[in-house]
Amino acid sequence: MGSPFTRVKSVEQSIANTDEPGTRLRKDLTWWDLTVFGVAVVVGAGIFTLTARTAGNVAGPSVSLAFVLAAVACGLAALCYAEFASTVPVAGSAYTFSYATFGEFVAWIIGWDLILELSLAASVVAKGWSHYLNEFLCLIFGADPAETSYTLFSWGDPDTAFGSFDWGAVLLILVLTVLLALGTKLSSMVSLVITAIKVAVVLLVIVVGAFYISPKNYSPYIPPSEAAGDDGATGVHQTLFSLVTGAGGSHYGWYGLLAAASLVFFAFIGFDVVATTAEEVRNPQKDLPRGILGSLAIVTVLYVAVSLVLTGMVSYTALQGSNATLATAFGAHGITWAQWVIVIGALAGLTTVVMVMMLGQTRVGFAMARDGLFPRGLAKTGDRGTPVRMTFLVGGVSAFLAGFLPMGDLEEMVNIGTLFAFVLVCIGVVALRRTRPDLKRGFRVPLVPVVPILAVLACLWLMLNLSALTWIRFLCWMVLGFVVYLLYGMRHSVLGLQERGEAPPNPDGDQTGSAASAPASDGPETESAAAPAQPAPDVKD
Repeated sequence: MGSPFTRVKSVEQSIANTDEPGTRLRKDLTWWDLTVFGVAVVVGAGIFTLTARTAGNVAGPSVSLAFVLAAVACGLAALCYAEFASTVPVAGSAYTFSYATFGEFVAWIIGWDLILELSLAASVVAKGWSHYLNEFLCLIFGADPAETSYTLFSWGDPDTAFGSFDWGAVLLILVLTVLLALGTKLSSMVSLVITAIKVAVVLLVIVVGAFYISPKNYSPYIPPSEAAGDDGATGVHQTLFSLVTGAGGSHYGWYGLLAAASLVFFAFIGFDVVATTAEEVRNPQKDLPRGILGSLAIVTVLYVAVSLVLTGMVSYTALQGSNATLATAFGAHGITWAQWVIVIGALAGLTTVVMVMMLGQTRVGFAMARDGLFPRGLAKTGDRGTPVRMTFLVGGVSAFLAGFLPMGDLEEMVNIGTLFAFVLVCIGVVALRRTRPDLKRGFRVPLVPVVPILAVLACLWLMLNLSALTWIRFLCWMVLGFVVYLLYGMRHSVLGLQERGEAPPNPDGDQTGSAASAPASDGPETESAAAPAQPAPDVKD
């Protein structure tokens, strides 16, 4: 009997469990759906704001090169995700990959980490959506967004917990929760429509802005380096790298370019959520790599094009400060309608980001519940082949966080959680190549182990550039996860129960046995007998 900390769930067992009656997801998605999800979750409001602020304050015109460097670093991790997802096409992404490579405890830790990442991400972005909704309402009614809030009810200090209620963020999350519960294919179609709107807005910005480009604004492409000055970051609020080495930062120059690459890297985060839907893909070996890498290529082109247009329209010095956006560049040329376009594009962009983040969270939680690390009842799928119970739980928690708690510095927790998952997946590719060279891989990372090692180094560097306070909070969350695993997960693990000869509970909560310990279903007749309400996997919504 293996140790609970090292027992590994084989790839074959993980795949076999996807046929378990009552917890089976429908295979509705194609590579096009995955690409849409990828673009939907990556392209958010950052393309309208982050690009301008990074150009003005950190890199100057070379922000376009910073996006290319960040895309290369992100692409290294994406290659590793593509291989893992095509090899282990099971819901759960990095959690499932780690279970098959490092063992149950590491899988639990990464699953616990993904819960932090995706739950906070959905809540943070929902609050951002509410902010843009308020701006939209202010544009309609002629109010000043700095003085008027239509979406926030305050009865105390809005920057403290329970001091206000953000109904805009809560409304968005509740609507998206219902949509996700109705079916992944339906969610994909809605995402396609909204993503088309925001991509159209981005293309409009690129095309119109191109007519106002002045080549002189690109010179100097890499401005001379300047000292960063005192930004007020001291103690645990400065980056871990600065705290350990005592080094300061710089603006512009080559160091500014590298710092900008670190900043804009986070504009690409989200493609990994595509891997959480692996179990719902019709042809995962081919479609998952296409979806992951295709969406990354599309957003890279969009980011670089926007940054080239932006820095060509005005001098980077006109973008300095904390309030610069794309509208700043358009306003300099008298194009006043740009603010409307940016607000509408941001609303569309953030809607799909929240939806896909919630989708990823439900799939990770579903996979952990099916393995018994969370209550098995949460893995129950409904008539439409979606984990309804887990979906409504995730929606409720996310709505609570977005409605009553200020996010503030917690945004960085999303980044460190994502990068930690990247590191484990990249190491896992090398480990699984050595331990299971016989597995069929629909996609293979080139130049192993060089590419995974470069990806790990890039992610670790970015993690070092997060604040020390973020690291402290992250470690506290990991310690809490360790305690929860000892008290619940280790005792109720399906793999552990099977090793002890005990029957795991089925998703309905009784102890009559579980299909997880039975052979996989051989056909539609067996499925119908075991779960008459479960539809065939290839039926569309």
